[in-house]
Amino acid sequence: MLLVTAFPMLRALYLSLFDYSLTAPEDREFVGLQNYLTALSDGLFWRDTLNTVGIMVITVAVELVIGFAFAMVMHRVIFARGVIRTSILIPYGIITVVSGFAWQFAFSNTNGFVNSWLPFIEDNFNWFGEYGSSMIAIMVSEIWKTTPFMSLLLLAGLAQVSEDMIEAAKVDGATWFQRLFKVILPNMRAAIMVAVLFRALDAYRIFDNIFVMTAGANGTESISFLTYRQVIEQFQLGIGSALSVLLFLSVLVVAYLIVKIFRVDLASARQEG
Repeated sequence: MLLVTAFPMLRALYLSLFDYSLTAPEDREFVGLQNYLTALSDGLFWRDTLNTVGIMVITVAVELVIGFAFAMVMHRVIFARGVIRTSILIPYGIITVVSGFAWQFAFSNTNGFVNSWLPFIEDNFNWFGEYGSSMIAIMVSEIWKTTPFMSLLLLAGLAQVSEDMIEAAKVDGATWFQRLFKVILPNMRAAIMVAVLFRALDAYRIFDNIFVMTAGANGTESISFLTYRQVIEQFQLGIGSALSVLLFLSVLVVAYLIVKIFRVDLASARQEG
């Protein structure tokens, strides 16, 4: 853990304190927190932060709803259970880059199929021609790829809900929606928090789909993509390291907020408290 996690993090923190470019490594100069001030005072950083937060919130919310529906199907189905579960999980087994290329082809205005499937969209509509439609394409590809992971985590939570409680609610005359919101979801709170936490942190670090589908065009950059541009394309290790540290700190903030919002006692959820 020290080699693969702690050392790179400490190295990035150290490099973030320097004005350091690979094109002129001998001119490295200590600048303290100047790189952080530069990033935080740049409108590009805040625009990419809003993009990242927007992608995270929308994709996780949609995945939570669809993933729960899939989990209910996998939990309740009796016939061909293995086939159905395997079919639902197939997208998650595909490499993200491959998925990104597939959806880039699907949204193409020359040989894609999305325009022909949507009657309210013109056949030659260019999804990657403007910001809004580009973001929709990116989020659709992200949702398609990672919803199975969400459903898998929620399926584990459904397995922990007592069937006796559900049957007792039926006997008391509770409707399906009442059983869902009064019995099933409250008893899945810990599983839902874990699913949302894992997916939110993963979505907040989105890079692959943006790199493949738009390459950051039309203002679709994320924080991870901005960091990539600074380090890999412009060879600015100082400001790039500062951006990676800010990304790490913002991920910690996101995790903290999710845990505080759900207010789940995991020890009690495991019946250890």
